Amino acid sequence: MIGLTALTVDHRRDPVGVGARPRFGWQVTGAGPGTTQQGWRISVADGSGAVVWATSADDDTCVDIAYGGSPLESLRRYSWRVDVRTSDGETSGSGTFVTGVVDGQWHGTQWVGAPHPSAVAPIVRGVFDIDEPVLEAYAVVAAGGLAVVELDGDPLDGSVLGPGFTDYDIVSQYTVTDVTSRLTPGRHVVTAELGRGFYGMRGRNTWNWERAPWHDDPCVRLLVAVRTERGMQVIGSDESWRVTDGPTRSDDLYAGEDFDARLVVAGSADAAFDDTNWSRVRIAAGPRGVPEPQRQPPIVVAERLDPTEVTQLSPGRWVVAFERVIAGWVEVEADGGSGETIELRFGETLQADGAPNCVDEKGYFDGRFQTDKVTLADGPVHWHPRFTWHGFRYVEVRAARLPRLRAAVVHTEAPRTGRFSSSEPLLDTVHELTVRTILNNLHGIPTDTPKYEKNGWTGDGMVGARMMLQNLDTHALLAKWSDDIAQSRHGRGAPQVIAPHGGWSMDWSPAPTWHAALLLVPWEIHMQTGDTEVLRSIWPDARDYLRFELDRCPGGIATTTLGDWVAPDTDAGGGNPSEDSRIAATAFLVAMCDTAARIAGTLGEDAEEWRAAASVSRAAFVDAFWDDGAAEVRGQGDDGYRQAHAVLALAYDLLPPAARARAAARLAEDVVERDHHLWTGALATPHLLPVLTRHGHGEVALAVALQTTYPGWGYWVTQGATSLWEHWKPESRSRGHYFLGTLDDWLYGDVAGLRPLSPGWRRALVSPGLLDTSLQSADAAVRTPYGMLSARWRRDEDGVVELTCEVPVGVTAEVELGTGRVGVGAGTHRFRHQVE
Repeated sequence: MIGLTALTVDHRRDPVGVGARPRFGWQVTGAGPGTTQQGWRISVADGSGAVVWATSADDDTCVDIAYGGSPLESLRRYSWRVDVRTSDGETSGSGTFVTGVVDGQWHGTQWVGAPHPSAVAPIVRGVFDIDEPVLEAYAVVAAGGLAVVELDGDPLDGSVLGPGFTDYDIVSQYTVTDVTSRLTPGRHVVTAELGRGFYGMRGRNTWNWERAPWHDDPCVRLLVAVRTERGMQVIGSDESWRVTDGPTRSDDLYAGEDFDARLVVAGSADAAFDDTNWSRVRIAAGPRGVPEPQRQPPIVVAERLDPTEVTQLSPGRWVVAFERVIAGWVEVEADGGSGETIELRFGETLQADGAPNCVDEKGYFDGRFQTDKVTLADGPVHWHPRFTWHGFRYVEVRAARLPRLRAAVVHTEAPRTGRFSSSEPLLDTVHELTVRTILNNLHGIPTDTPKYEKNGWTGDGMVGARMMLQNLDTHALLAKWSDDIAQSRHGRGAPQVIAPHGGWSMDWSPAPTWHAALLLVPWEIHMQTGDTEVLRSIWPDARDYLRFELDRCPGGIATTTLGDWVAPDTDAGGGNPSEDSRIAATAFLVAMCDTAARIAGTLGEDAEEWRAAASVSRAAFVDAFWDDGAAEVRGQGDDGYRQAHAVLALAYDLLPPAARARAAARLAEDVVERDHHLWTGALATPHLLPVLTRHGHGEVALAVALQTTYPGWGYWVTQGATSLWEHWKPESRSRGHYFLGTLDDWLYGDVAGLRPLSPGWRRALVSPGLLDTSLQSADAAVRTPYGMLSARWRRDEDGVVELTCEVPVGVTAEVELGTGRVGVGAGTHRFRHQVE
């Protein structure tokens, strides 16, 4: 029976805390074959039921329909309804949303913090009275740093490590929580423990976060908006609030936390608690950035793991092992004497002496690294960090007695939206390790290793964007991060190589291979989700940056400090391979120009400037690097034949059409000569297997994917990997990095054969590319804005392939099985093909 599902506002179900112009979407379900949506009507009503906006259209749009009515009120709940007309009947659905502080009025609420600088995490406290029954109530939390907020002793919500991290000079995010049911008439208390995060880091680190332009001690701005029959009451942090030092004696994202249970302030969460001996808060300057509601999902504790093994190294020293590498922390349950200490050291691997590797090998930090310390009080203690997370599988415990530990897996809330499986267990294993590792690196932004960096390296997120979007609900996170990249320009030159950026003094310029994220990540979001606003948001910065980049690339050839990073012949700690990096730089310059032309066209602008620039660079590339006689892409200083050169030239259509098949054949020849091994790094690896497959070398691509000796994904698996590594080599520094896991793009796009042909999967290609190889079956699905699109194929012993694809309403699929394409609409479709 026809119906609606996934009724969303700003891509969330019944969200609390949206901006001034929310966008609505839905999916049609239960439809018969060939069903189409023919029209719709949306209405939005306020709390009294009065309609404040209505609109309709006779089309099949069902995603990102923006509110166009009169200004919405701040911190108010609205209801909305959509009526949909389809060729299979009519249906409707409804939902709600709550606005953020859309009018910019904070009603005198001030930024507050501790009166004097200190390493200790302060606790601020405010008490207020509710005189009558509450109709609506919302708590708004903004922070310079991190804030753990409790209302009457209970957490405000289920999130951790928030509000979100930004360039605090440009944007300051806040969260909104519905507390209507918790505010009964009487006295209530709000407390907020404040951590440093990237806002107030004290310890030296190589990225200079301790000297960021916005750097200050942590602070919070907290507002509670209450509506009763008599009107609105606003409670906000101000000079009347109190503050004291809390039991968290220090916190650092890299070093860890110190906690002293003897200093817990008992009873402070009780409204009757006497805080007259606490200090008055300091009125702080707070972040200078524009307040915005946090649009990316919260960071949460997603899973808990019990230990799998405990080994005693010596008296008072144990190593506790868990089943896999994770990002998060351990929850400690201990019972000991007052003043006893527990030291926890976290590592992803074990050293020769059996202890976890919690060493800072490169000297990025001052002294301590990935270490938590707990001082006990008399009686039981239950503790976990509040202001940091670690990358680890193993924990060394130093204590008088072994406490009970349980690992908490912590990452941005990102439900699985895609699936993949096949007849090859190794492919399935690598796929699962990839998704696992991506999750370990989602903490408000896509990060570069939870153990070592926690930074948003732009090139890393760029190569990982497709697999993030196809596997997980990361739309809002990546859209927010796209703005972070644009904002890192501060209106001039190139974006920074990490975003948000805190003023790191290292000059990586020029690096178009990483700067390309400013265009390629938003375009990937647009292709996967249909979101046009993300293009409109970054376009002024992207356009101005690309003109800047073209101006410093005379003749169309680009240069870069960052080439095909961590190729097999580079140092295990990272680096560029022995090849001409101008080839990668120029390939990404062309990719940016091509993408700019597409963005300009989408936004209704003239794209000729970008097409012309791409044409100049393509011609220059062929003249400088293409050896037609050898069918090779060659550069100065190359160490023999370089796979990455051919891969990038083919992936970005840099070669003349007549040369492409020969270049692909030469690439396949090199792979075979290397006994079916890849020889690529982070930039070229996403494209190696697709290029081979789409030029008729699917069996070679499959052999690379299934390779179990160095270098390759299967080699990691044979070495016992439970996540992806930062380098192909076993000496890899980190065991928690996703950017070499881009085999996953090939699994979806070529093995299963699912690819978008137009933004938002409006037109999709279903074209499995390995039907004539030894692979026997594959099954995959992606969540499009219109519903799940899936493809499942199996080849029997006689070579007959049976393909089943399911197409949601709103998507038209072109099925290619054999030589021709067949267009299909909504429904389940089955095909058979005899492989020759």
